[in-house]
Amino acid sequence: MEHRFDFLVIGSGIAGLTFALKVAEHATVAIVTKKDKLETSTNYAQGGIASALGPDDSFQLHIEDTLTAGDGLSKPEVVELVVRSAPERIHELAQVGVPFSPGRSQACPFDLGREGGHSRNRIVHAEDMTGQAIERVLINAAESHPNVSIFENHLALDLIIQHDAIRVGSIPVEQRQLCWGAYVLDAKNGTVHTFIAHATLLCTGGAGKVYLYTSNPDVATGDGLAMAYRAGARLANLEFVQFHPTCLYHPHAKNFLISEAVRGEGGRLIDKRGNAFMERYHPLKDLAFRDVVARAIDTEMKRTGDDCVYLDISHRDADFLKRRFPNIYKKCLSLGIDITKDPIPVVPAAHYMCGGIATDLWAQSSIANLYAIGECACTGLHGANRLASNSLLEAAVFSHRGALHCIENIPAWRQRAFPEIPAWPMELSAGNGSQSEMILISHNWDVIRRLMWNYVGIVRTDKRLKLASRHIAQIRMEIREHLPNIPLHTDLVELQNLVLVAELIVRCALTRKESRGLHYNLDHPQKDDPNWKKDTLIARWKEPRIPMLGVPHGLEDGA
Repeated sequence: MEHRFDFLVIGSGIAGLTFALKVAEHATVAIVTKKDKLETSTNYAQGGIASALGPDDSFQLHIEDTLTAGDGLSKPEVVELVVRSAPERIHELAQVGVPFSPGRSQACPFDLGREGGHSRNRIVHAEDMTGQAIERVLINAAESHPNVSIFENHLALDLIIQHDAIRVGSIPVEQRQLCWGAYVLDAKNGTVHTFIAHATLLCTGGAGKVYLYTSNPDVATGDGLAMAYRAGARLANLEFVQFHPTCLYHPHAKNFLISEAVRGEGGRLIDKRGNAFMERYHPLKDLAFRDVVARAIDTEMKRTGDDCVYLDISHRDADFLKRRFPNIYKKCLSLGIDITKDPIPVVPAAHYMCGGIATDLWAQSSIANLYAIGECACTGLHGANRLASNSLLEAAVFSHRGALHCIENIPAWRQRAFPEIPAWPMELSAGNGSQSEMILISHNWDVIRRLMWNYVGIVRTDKRLKLASRHIAQIRMEIREHLPNIPLHTDLVELQNLVLVAELIVRCALTRKESRGLHYNLDHPQKDDPNWKKDTLIARWKEPRIPMLGVPHGLEDGA
Protein backbone atom coordinates (compact mmCIF):
# COMPACT_ATOMS: atom_id res chain seq x y z
CA MET A 1 0.00 0.00 0.00
CA GLU A 2 1.17 3.51 -0.76
CA HIS A 3 0.62 6.49 1.59
CA ARG A 4 1.31 10.11 0.63
CA PHE A 5 1.81 12.92 3.13
CA ASP A 6 3.59 16.24 3.22
CA PHE A 7 5.74 15.05 6.12
CA LEU A 8 6.81 11.64 7.40
CA VAL A 9 7.94 11.56 11.04
CA ILE A 10 9.60 8.33 12.18
CA GLY A 11 9.37 8.20 15.97
CA SER A 12 6.86 9.41 18.56
CA GLY A 13 8.97 10.98 21.32
CA ILE A 14 9.29 14.66 22.20
CA ALA A 15 11.21 15.47 19.00
CA GLY A 16 8.80 13.85 16.54
CA LEU A 17 5.64 14.99 18.30
CA THR A 18 6.76 18.59 18.76
CA PHE A 19 7.78 18.84 15.11
CA ALA A 20 4.57 17.18 13.91
CA LEU A 21 2.30 19.50 15.90
CA LYS A 22 4.06 22.60 14.59
CA VAL A 23 4.01 21.66 10.88
CA ALA A 24 0.51 20.16 11.11
CA GLU A 25 -0.87 23.70 11.17
CA HIS A 26 0.25 23.94 7.54
CA ALA A 27 0.45 20.39 6.16
CA THR A 28 -0.39 16.70 6.59
CA VAL A 29 1.83 14.55 8.79
CA ALA A 30 2.26 10.80 9.21
CA ILE A 31 3.86 9.64 12.46
CA VAL A 32 5.26 6.12 12.20
CA THR A 33 6.20 4.39 15.46
CA LYS A 34 7.37 0.81 15.69
CA LYS A 35 5.61 -0.11 18.94
CA ASP A 36 2.92 1.56 21.03
CA LYS A 37 2.99 5.32 20.54
CA LEU A 38 4.02 5.82 24.18
CA GLU A 39 6.94 3.39 24.04
CA THR A 40 9.68 5.98 23.64
CA SER A 41 12.81 7.07 25.50
CA THR A 42 11.06 10.36 26.23
CA ASN A 43 8.43 8.51 28.23
CA TYR A 44 11.14 7.07 30.52
CA ALA A 45 13.08 10.32 31.06
CA GLN A 46 12.98 11.12 34.76
CA GLY A 47 15.17 14.19 35.28
CA GLY A 48 13.91 17.19 33.34
CA ILE A 49 14.90 20.05 31.06
CA ALA A 50 17.84 22.31 31.83
CA SER A 51 17.37 26.08 31.60
CA ALA A 52 18.93 29.13 33.25
CA LEU A 53 15.80 30.41 34.99
CA GLY A 54 16.94 30.93 38.58
CA PRO A 55 17.88 34.35 40.00
CA ASP A 56 21.45 33.20 40.63
CA ASP A 57 21.83 31.64 37.16
CA SER A 58 22.66 32.95 33.69
CA PHE A 59 22.88 31.80 30.09
CA GLN A 60 26.65 32.13 30.33
CA LEU A 61 26.89 29.72 33.27
CA HIS A 62 24.73 27.15 31.48
CA ILE A 63 26.87 27.57 28.35
CA GLU A 64 30.07 27.11 30.33
CA ASP A 65 28.77 23.98 32.07
CA THR A 66 27.71 22.48 28.73
CA LEU A 67 31.07 23.24 27.10
CA THR A 68 32.95 21.80 30.08
CA ALA A 69 30.92 18.59 29.91
CA GLY A 70 31.49 18.36 26.14
CA ASP A 71 35.26 18.19 26.76
CA GLY A 72 36.30 20.32 23.81
CA LEU A 73 33.97 18.92 21.13
CA SER A 74 30.75 20.85 21.74
CA LYS A 75 30.22 23.51 19.08
CA PRO A 76 30.02 26.90 20.86
CA GLU A 77 27.51 28.36 18.39
CA VAL A 78 25.16 25.38 18.88
CA VAL A 79 25.51 25.49 22.66
CA GLU A 80 24.67 29.20 22.77
CA LEU A 81 21.70 28.76 20.43
CA VAL A 82 20.21 25.93 22.50
CA VAL A 83 20.83 27.49 25.90
CA ARG A 84 19.34 30.86 24.93
CA SER A 85 16.30 29.12 23.38
CA ALA A 86 15.58 27.08 26.51
CA PRO A 87 13.22 29.40 28.43
CA GLU A 88 10.94 29.93 25.43
CA ARG A 89 10.69 26.21 24.69
CA ILE A 90 9.95 25.36 28.34
CA HIS A 91 7.26 28.02 28.63
CA GLU A 92 5.76 26.70 25.38
CA LEU A 93 5.52 23.19 26.86
CA ALA A 94 3.96 24.58 30.02
CA GLN A 95 1.39 26.47 27.96
CA VAL A 96 0.25 23.31 26.16
CA GLY A 97 -0.33 21.64 29.52
CA VAL A 98 2.86 19.92 30.72
CA PRO A 99 2.49 19.93 34.55
CA PHE A 100 5.96 21.02 35.61
CA SER A 101 6.54 21.09 39.38
CA PRO A 102 5.86 24.66 40.55
CA GLY A 103 8.41 26.87 42.23
CA ARG A 104 8.18 27.74 45.92
CA SER A 105 9.08 31.40 45.53
CA GLN A 106 8.24 34.35 43.32
CA ALA A 107 11.69 34.22 41.67
CA CYS A 108 10.78 31.39 39.25
CA PRO A 109 7.49 29.70 38.30
CA PHE A 110 9.19 26.28 38.25
CA ASP A 111 10.92 24.18 40.89
CA LEU A 112 14.56 23.91 39.83
CA GLY A 113 16.52 20.76 40.61
CA ARG A 114 20.22 20.13 40.24
CA GLU A 115 22.13 17.33 38.51
CA GLY A 116 25.75 16.39 37.97
CA GLY A 117 27.91 18.93 36.14
CA HIS A 118 25.54 21.87 36.71
CA SER A 119 26.87 24.82 38.71
CA ARG A 120 23.35 25.99 39.58
CA ASN A 121 19.89 24.54 40.20
CA ARG A 122 18.32 24.72 36.72
CA ILE A 123 16.44 21.46 36.03
CA VAL A 124 12.76 22.07 35.31
CA HIS A 125 10.92 18.85 36.11
CA ALA A 126 7.56 17.20 36.71
CA GLU A 127 8.42 15.41 39.96
CA ASP A 128 10.60 12.50 38.78
CA MET A 129 8.50 11.62 35.71
CA THR A 130 9.18 14.58 33.43
CA GLY A 131 9.36 12.62 30.18
CA GLN A 132 6.10 10.83 30.86
CA ALA A 133 4.34 14.13 31.59
CA ILE A 134 5.61 15.65 28.32
CA GLU A 135 4.83 12.54 26.27
CA ARG A 136 1.22 12.26 27.43
CA VAL A 137 0.42 15.91 26.71
CA LEU A 138 1.99 15.86 23.24
CA ILE A 139 0.43 12.52 22.27
CA ASN A 140 -3.02 13.75 23.26
CA ALA A 141 -2.53 16.87 21.14
CA ALA A 142 -1.31 14.86 18.14
CA GLU A 143 -4.17 12.36 18.34
CA SER A 144 -6.74 15.15 18.28
CA HIS A 145 -5.17 17.07 15.38
CA PRO A 146 -6.97 16.52 12.05
CA ASN A 147 -3.75 16.77 10.00
CA VAL A 148 -1.83 14.15 12.02
CA SER A 149 -2.11 10.38 11.38
CA ILE A 150 -0.36 8.00 13.79
CA PHE A 151 0.68 4.53 12.61
CA GLU A 152 1.52 2.32 15.60
CA ASN A 153 3.40 -0.99 15.26
CA HIS A 154 4.94 0.19 11.99
CA LEU A 155 8.71 -0.22 11.69
CA ALA A 156 10.64 1.79 9.12
CA LEU A 157 12.88 -0.49 7.04
CA ASP A 158 14.82 1.83 4.74
CA LEU A 159 14.72 5.34 3.39
CA ILE A 160 13.68 6.01 -0.21
CA ILE A 161 16.55 7.89 -1.82
CA GLN A 162 16.72 9.50 -5.23
CA HIS A 163 20.20 9.87 -6.69
CA ASP A 164 20.90 12.67 -9.14
CA ALA A 165 24.25 13.15 -10.83
CA ILE A 166 24.88 16.88 -11.17
CA ARG A 167 26.97 17.47 -14.29
CA VAL A 168 29.11 20.14 -15.83
CA GLY A 169 28.76 19.36 -19.51
CA SER A 170 29.16 15.60 -19.74
CA ILE A 171 31.22 15.30 -16.54
CA PRO A 172 29.45 14.22 -13.29
CA VAL A 173 30.79 16.47 -10.52
CA GLU A 174 28.48 15.70 -7.62
CA GLN A 175 26.08 13.00 -6.51
CA ARG A 176 22.97 14.66 -5.05
CA GLN A 177 20.76 12.60 -2.76
CA LEU A 178 17.13 13.38 -2.08
CA CYS A 179 14.86 11.60 0.42
CA TRP A 180 11.28 10.79 -0.59
CA GLY A 181 10.09 8.88 2.47
CA ALA A 182 10.55 5.31 3.64
CA TYR A 183 9.52 1.69 3.29
CA VAL A 184 7.66 0.67 6.45
CA LEU A 185 6.78 -2.78 7.79
CA ASP A 186 3.32 -3.21 9.30
CA ALA A 187 4.29 -5.54 12.15
CA LYS A 188 0.79 -6.91 12.67
CA ASN A 189 0.22 -8.30 9.17
CA GLY A 190 3.77 -8.47 7.82
CA THR A 191 3.17 -6.23 4.79
CA VAL A 192 5.53 -3.49 3.64
CA HIS A 193 3.98 -0.08 2.93
CA THR A 194 5.48 2.78 0.93
CA PHE A 195 5.29 6.14 2.72
CA ILE A 196 6.05 9.01 0.33
CA ALA A 197 6.64 12.51 1.69
CA HIS A 198 8.19 15.81 0.70
CA ALA A 199 10.34 15.70 3.84
CA THR A 200 11.24 12.89 6.24
CA LEU A 201 12.17 13.34 9.88
CA LEU A 202 14.16 10.71 11.80
CA CYS A 203 13.34 10.86 15.53
CA THR A 204 14.13 7.24 16.31
CA GLY A 205 16.03 7.68 19.58
CA GLY A 206 19.24 5.96 20.55
CA ALA A 207 20.84 2.53 20.47
CA GLY A 208 21.18 1.52 24.12
CA LYS A 209 20.06 -2.05 23.37
CA VAL A 210 23.39 -2.62 21.64
CA TYR A 211 24.71 -3.09 25.21
CA LEU A 212 23.87 -5.82 27.70
CA TYR A 213 22.91 -3.37 30.45
CA THR A 214 20.97 -0.25 29.50
CA SER A 215 18.44 2.19 30.88
CA ASN A 216 16.80 2.39 27.45
CA PRO A 217 13.48 0.79 26.47
CA ASP A 218 13.55 -2.23 24.15
CA VAL A 219 12.81 -0.04 21.12
CA ALA A 220 16.27 1.62 21.29
CA THR A 221 17.95 -0.47 18.58
CA GLY A 222 19.57 2.29 16.52
CA ASP A 223 17.12 2.05 13.62
CA GLY A 224 17.47 5.68 12.50
CA LEU A 225 21.27 5.54 12.63
CA ALA A 226 21.33 2.37 10.55
CA MET A 227 18.84 3.65 7.97
CA ALA A 228 20.65 6.95 7.59
CA TYR A 229 24.01 5.22 7.18
CA ARG A 230 22.67 2.81 4.56
CA ALA A 231 21.22 5.78 2.69
CA GLY A 232 24.60 7.54 2.60
CA ALA A 233 24.10 10.23 5.27
CA ARG A 234 27.03 11.46 7.36
CA LEU A 235 27.21 10.23 10.95
CA ALA A 236 29.46 11.62 13.67
CA ASN A 237 30.99 10.75 17.06
CA LEU A 238 29.43 7.33 17.63
CA GLU A 239 32.27 6.40 20.00
CA PHE A 240 30.75 8.68 22.65
CA VAL A 241 28.22 6.43 24.39
CA GLN A 242 27.09 7.82 27.73
CA PHE A 243 26.73 5.30 30.53
CA HIS A 244 24.36 6.51 33.23
CA PRO A 245 26.08 5.88 36.56
CA THR A 246 23.03 4.73 38.49
CA CYS A 247 20.72 2.08 37.07
CA LEU A 248 18.85 0.07 39.69
CA TYR A 249 20.60 -3.27 40.36
CA HIS A 250 17.95 -5.86 41.18
CA PRO A 251 17.02 -9.20 39.56
CA HIS A 252 13.39 -8.14 39.21
CA ALA A 253 14.03 -4.64 37.86
CA LYS A 254 14.62 -4.12 34.15
CA ASN A 255 16.15 -0.91 32.81
CA PHE A 256 14.99 1.19 35.77
CA LEU A 257 16.96 4.40 36.13
CA ILE A 258 17.73 6.12 39.41
CA SER A 259 17.68 9.74 38.35
CA GLU A 260 20.79 11.87 38.64
CA ALA A 261 18.54 14.28 40.52
CA VAL A 262 18.87 11.95 43.53
CA ARG A 263 22.56 12.89 43.74
CA GLY A 264 21.53 16.47 43.03
CA GLU A 265 19.43 16.40 46.19
CA GLY A 266 22.29 15.08 48.31
CA GLY A 267 22.56 11.38 47.49
CA ARG A 268 26.03 9.87 48.06
CA LEU A 269 27.67 6.93 46.35
CA ILE A 270 29.04 4.35 48.79
CA ASP A 271 30.43 0.82 48.63
CA LYS A 272 28.79 -2.09 50.43
CA ARG A 273 30.86 -1.31 53.53
CA GLY A 274 29.33 2.16 53.67
CA ASN A 275 32.42 4.05 52.50
CA ALA A 276 31.94 7.09 50.23
CA PHE A 277 34.43 7.04 47.35
CA MET A 278 33.72 9.85 44.87
CA GLU A 279 36.05 12.32 46.61
CA ARG A 280 38.95 10.19 45.34
CA TYR A 281 37.91 10.76 41.73
CA HIS A 282 36.78 14.39 41.33
CA PRO A 283 36.54 17.64 43.32
CA LEU A 284 32.77 17.75 42.65
CA LYS A 285 32.47 14.32 44.29
CA ASP A 286 28.99 12.86 43.68
CA LEU A 287 28.03 15.77 41.41
CA ALA A 288 30.85 15.18 38.93
CA PHE A 289 30.08 14.69 35.24
CA ARG A 290 28.51 11.39 34.24
CA ASP A 291 31.59 10.00 32.50
CA VAL A 292 33.67 10.57 35.64
CA VAL A 293 31.08 9.00 37.95
CA ALA A 294 30.49 5.99 35.68
CA ARG A 295 34.24 5.29 35.42
CA ALA A 296 34.61 5.69 39.18
CA ILE A 297 31.87 3.14 39.85
CA ASP A 298 33.34 0.78 37.25
CA THR A 299 36.77 1.10 38.89
CA GLU A 300 35.38 0.50 42.39
CA MET A 301 33.46 -2.59 41.29
CA LYS A 302 36.55 -4.04 39.60
CA ARG A 303 38.75 -3.16 42.59
CA THR A 304 36.46 -4.73 45.19
CA GLY A 305 34.86 -7.47 43.12
CA ASP A 306 31.42 -6.25 44.22
CA ASP A 307 28.45 -6.63 41.89
CA CYS A 308 27.24 -3.08 42.51
CA VAL A 309 27.68 0.08 44.56
CA TYR A 310 25.00 1.95 46.51
CA LEU A 311 23.35 5.35 46.33
CA ASP A 312 22.34 6.57 49.77
CA ILE A 313 19.95 9.47 50.31
CA SER A 314 18.37 8.14 53.52
CA HIS A 315 19.72 11.11 55.49
CA ARG A 316 17.17 13.41 53.82
CA ASP A 317 13.67 13.92 55.22
CA ALA A 318 11.39 11.00 54.37
CA ASP A 319 8.41 13.15 53.39
CA PHE A 320 10.63 15.21 51.07
CA LEU A 321 11.91 12.07 49.33
CA LYS A 322 8.40 10.70 48.81
CA ARG A 323 7.28 14.05 47.36
CA ARG A 324 10.35 14.72 45.21
CA PHE A 325 10.84 11.15 43.92
CA PRO A 326 7.44 9.44 44.04
CA ASN A 327 8.14 7.15 41.11
CA ILE A 328 11.56 6.02 42.36
CA TYR A 329 10.23 5.61 45.91
CA LYS A 330 7.31 3.40 44.80
CA LYS A 331 9.43 1.28 42.44
CA CYS A 332 12.14 0.65 45.01
CA LEU A 333 9.61 -0.06 47.76
CA SER A 334 7.93 -2.66 45.55
CA LEU A 335 11.30 -4.45 45.48
CA GLY A 336 11.84 -4.24 49.23
CA ILE A 337 14.05 -1.13 49.19
CA ASP A 338 12.87 1.83 51.26
CA ILE A 339 14.94 4.77 50.01
CA THR A 340 14.08 6.75 53.14
CA LYS A 341 15.99 4.12 55.16
CA ASP A 342 18.03 1.95 52.78
CA PRO A 343 20.80 2.64 50.27
CA ILE A 344 19.86 1.83 46.66
CA PRO A 345 21.97 -0.79 44.80
CA VAL A 346 23.10 0.68 41.46
CA VAL A 347 25.36 -0.07 38.48
CA PRO A 348 26.25 1.92 35.35
CA ALA A 349 24.24 1.21 32.21
CA ALA A 350 24.31 2.40 28.60
CA HIS A 351 22.08 5.44 28.53
CA TYR A 352 22.57 7.97 25.72
CA MET A 353 24.22 8.25 22.31
CA CYS A 354 26.04 11.59 22.10
CA GLY A 355 26.89 10.93 18.46
CA GLY A 356 24.46 10.34 15.64
CA ILE A 357 23.31 11.63 12.25
CA ALA A 358 25.23 14.84 11.59
CA THR A 359 22.88 17.82 11.24
CA ASP A 360 23.08 21.58 10.80
CA LEU A 361 21.43 24.36 12.81
CA TRP A 362 18.08 23.61 11.12
CA ALA A 363 18.15 19.84 11.83
CA GLN A 364 19.03 19.00 8.20
CA SER A 365 21.15 15.94 7.48
CA SER A 366 23.60 15.66 4.57
CA ILE A 367 20.75 14.22 2.43
CA ALA A 368 18.27 16.73 1.02
CA ASN A 369 14.83 16.71 2.70
CA LEU A 370 16.02 14.29 5.41
CA TYR A 371 16.02 15.74 8.93
CA ALA A 372 17.14 14.19 12.22
CA ILE A 373 16.23 15.37 15.71
CA GLY A 374 16.72 14.04 19.21
CA GLU A 375 19.06 11.28 20.32
CA CYS A 376 19.59 9.92 16.80
CA ALA A 377 21.05 13.29 15.71
CA CYS A 378 24.46 14.82 16.31
CA THR A 379 23.91 18.58 16.44
CA GLY A 380 27.19 19.56 18.09
CA LEU A 381 25.56 20.35 21.45
CA HIS A 382 26.81 17.42 23.51
CA GLY A 383 30.32 17.00 22.15
CA ALA A 384 32.17 14.19 23.92
CA ASN A 385 29.76 14.02 26.87
CA ARG A 386 26.18 15.21 27.38
CA LEU A 387 25.42 17.50 30.29
CA ALA A 388 22.50 16.13 32.31
CA SER A 389 19.00 17.21 31.19
CA ASN A 390 20.25 18.86 28.00
CA SER A 391 18.72 16.12 25.85
CA LEU A 392 15.01 16.93 26.13
CA LEU A 393 16.03 20.56 25.70
CA GLU A 394 17.94 19.79 22.50
CA ALA A 395 14.96 17.88 21.10
CA ALA A 396 12.57 20.74 21.85
CA VAL A 397 14.85 23.39 20.34
CA PHE A 398 15.72 21.54 17.14
CA SER A 399 12.18 20.28 16.50
CA HIS A 400 11.12 23.94 16.64
CA ARG A 401 13.90 25.02 14.27
CA GLY A 402 13.34 22.08 11.92
CA ALA A 403 9.63 22.92 11.78
CA LEU A 404 10.36 26.57 10.95
CA HIS A 405 12.67 25.51 8.12
CA CYS A 406 10.16 23.02 6.72
CA ILE A 407 7.17 25.37 6.91
CA GLU A 408 9.13 27.89 4.87
CA ASN A 409 9.75 25.26 2.18
CA ILE A 410 6.23 23.81 1.94
CA PRO A 411 5.13 25.97 -1.05
CA ALA A 412 8.20 25.02 -3.11
CA TRP A 413 7.95 21.34 -2.19
CA ARG A 414 4.29 21.15 -3.22
CA GLN A 415 5.17 22.40 -6.70
CA ARG A 416 7.31 19.30 -7.18
CA ALA A 417 5.48 16.14 -8.17
CA PHE A 418 6.10 12.92 -6.28
CA PRO A 419 8.16 10.46 -8.38
CA GLU A 420 7.03 6.94 -9.14
CA ILE A 421 8.35 4.85 -6.26
CA PRO A 422 8.98 1.13 -6.82
CA ALA A 423 7.28 -1.19 -4.35
CA TRP A 424 9.30 -3.15 -1.84
CA PRO A 425 10.46 -6.36 -3.59
CA MET A 426 8.52 -9.38 -2.36
CA GLU A 427 11.66 -11.53 -2.37
CA LEU A 428 13.04 -9.38 0.46
CA SER A 429 9.96 -10.01 2.59
CA ALA A 430 9.53 -13.77 2.73
CA GLY A 431 12.21 -16.23 3.74
CA ASN A 432 12.26 -19.79 2.44
CA GLY A 433 12.99 -21.49 5.75
CA SER A 434 10.96 -22.31 8.82
CA GLN A 435 10.44 -20.36 12.01
CA SER A 436 13.10 -22.60 13.62
CA GLU A 437 15.72 -20.40 11.95
CA MET A 438 14.65 -17.65 14.33
CA ILE A 439 17.14 -18.98 16.89
CA LEU A 440 19.77 -17.13 14.84
CA ILE A 441 18.21 -13.82 15.87
CA SER A 442 18.01 -14.43 19.62
CA HIS A 443 21.49 -15.98 19.76
CA ASN A 444 23.22 -13.19 17.85
CA TRP A 445 21.29 -10.49 19.69
CA ASP A 446 22.70 -11.82 22.97
CA VAL A 447 26.22 -12.26 21.59
CA ILE A 448 26.37 -8.68 20.24
CA ARG A 449 25.18 -7.11 23.49
CA ARG A 450 27.61 -9.08 25.66
CA LEU A 451 30.44 -8.41 23.23
CA MET A 452 29.80 -4.66 23.26
CA TRP A 453 29.50 -4.57 27.05
CA ASN A 454 32.75 -6.46 27.62
CA TYR A 455 34.90 -5.00 24.82
CA VAL A 456 33.41 -1.56 23.98
CA GLY A 457 32.17 -0.41 27.37
CA ILE A 458 33.11 2.28 29.86
CA VAL A 459 36.86 1.55 29.67
CA ARG A 460 38.36 0.37 26.37
CA THR A 461 41.64 -0.86 24.89
CA ASP A 462 42.83 -1.15 21.30
CA LYS A 463 43.05 -4.93 21.63
CA ARG A 464 39.49 -5.32 22.85
CA LEU A 465 38.18 -2.96 20.17
CA LYS A 466 39.93 -4.94 17.42
CA LEU A 467 38.57 -8.20 18.79
CA ALA A 468 35.09 -6.70 18.86
CA SER A 469 35.47 -5.55 15.25
CA ARG A 470 36.41 -9.05 14.09
CA HIS A 471 33.59 -10.73 16.01
CA ILE A 472 30.99 -8.27 14.73
CA ALA A 473 32.16 -8.77 11.13
CA GLN A 474 31.70 -12.51 11.57
CA ILE A 475 28.19 -12.05 12.97
CA ARG A 476 27.20 -9.81 10.06
CA MET A 477 28.49 -12.41 7.60
CA GLU A 478 26.48 -15.12 9.33
CA ILE A 479 23.32 -13.01 9.27
CA ARG A 480 23.71 -12.26 5.52
CA GLU A 481 24.26 -15.95 4.80
CA HIS A 482 21.07 -17.00 6.57
CA LEU A 483 18.82 -14.11 5.49
CA PRO A 484 17.05 -16.11 2.75
CA ASN A 485 15.88 -18.57 5.42
CA ILE A 486 14.27 -16.03 7.73
CA PRO A 487 10.93 -14.25 7.12
CA LEU A 488 11.02 -10.48 7.34
CA HIS A 489 9.77 -9.23 10.71
CA THR A 490 10.67 -6.72 13.38
CA ASP A 491 13.18 -8.89 15.29
CA LEU A 492 15.20 -9.50 12.15
CA VAL A 493 15.19 -5.82 11.18
CA GLU A 494 16.25 -4.75 14.66
CA LEU A 495 19.04 -7.32 14.76
CA GLN A 496 20.48 -6.07 11.48
CA ASN A 497 20.26 -2.47 12.62
CA LEU A 498 21.82 -3.36 15.95
CA VAL A 499 24.81 -5.19 14.49
CA LEU A 500 25.43 -2.38 11.98
CA VAL A 501 25.37 0.26 14.72
CA ALA A 502 27.68 -1.90 16.84
CA GLU A 503 30.13 -2.01 13.94
CA LEU A 504 29.97 1.77 13.48
CA ILE A 505 30.55 2.43 17.20
CA VAL A 506 33.61 0.20 17.16
CA ARG A 507 34.90 1.81 13.96
CA CYS A 508 34.65 5.28 15.48
CA ALA A 509 36.23 4.10 18.76
CA LEU A 510 39.19 2.57 16.90
CA THR A 511 39.67 5.75 14.91
CA ARG A 512 39.96 8.08 17.93
CA LYS A 513 43.47 7.62 19.35
CA GLU A 514 42.97 9.51 22.61
CA SER A 515 40.74 9.59 25.70
CA ARG A 516 38.13 12.32 25.73
CA GLY A 517 34.80 12.56 27.49
CA LEU A 518 32.93 9.28 27.27
CA HIS A 519 35.61 7.56 25.20
CA TYR A 520 38.29 6.28 27.60
CA ASN A 521 41.03 4.09 26.12
CA LEU A 522 43.76 2.74 28.41
CA ASP A 523 46.18 2.65 25.46
CA HIS A 524 45.65 6.37 24.80
CA PRO A 525 44.82 7.81 28.26
CA GLN A 526 45.41 11.50 27.45
CA LYS A 527 43.55 14.02 25.33
CA ASP A 528 45.24 14.93 22.06
CA ASP A 529 43.87 18.35 21.08
CA PRO A 530 46.25 18.96 18.16
CA ASN A 531 45.05 15.83 16.35
CA TRP A 532 41.66 14.93 17.81
CA LYS A 533 39.81 18.07 18.82
CA LYS A 534 37.41 17.30 15.97
CA ASP A 535 34.42 15.13 15.10
CA THR A 536 34.77 11.53 13.99
CA LEU A 537 32.83 11.52 10.71
CA ILE A 538 31.77 8.39 8.84
CA ALA A 539 29.61 7.83 5.76
CA ARG A 540 28.86 5.05 3.30
CA TRP A 541 29.46 6.11 -0.29
CA LYS A 542 28.15 3.74 -2.90
CA GLU A 543 26.91 4.17 -6.45
CA PRO A 544 23.13 3.77 -6.73
CA ARG A 545 21.86 0.63 -8.38
CA ILE A 546 19.87 2.57 -10.97
CA PRO A 547 20.57 6.08 -12.26
CA MET A 548 17.73 8.06 -10.69
CA LEU A 549 15.70 6.42 -7.96
CA GLY A 550 17.42 3.91 -5.71
CA VAL A 551 15.57 0.63 -5.30
CA PRO A 552 15.31 -0.63 -1.73
CA HIS A 553 18.80 -1.11 -0.38
CA GLY A 554 17.89 -4.46 1.11
CA LEU A 555 18.59 -4.76 4.81
CA GLU A 556 21.41 -7.22 4.17
CA ASP A 557 23.37 -4.50 2.38
CA GLY A 558 25.31 -2.81 5.15
CA ALA A 559 28.67 -1.15 5.54
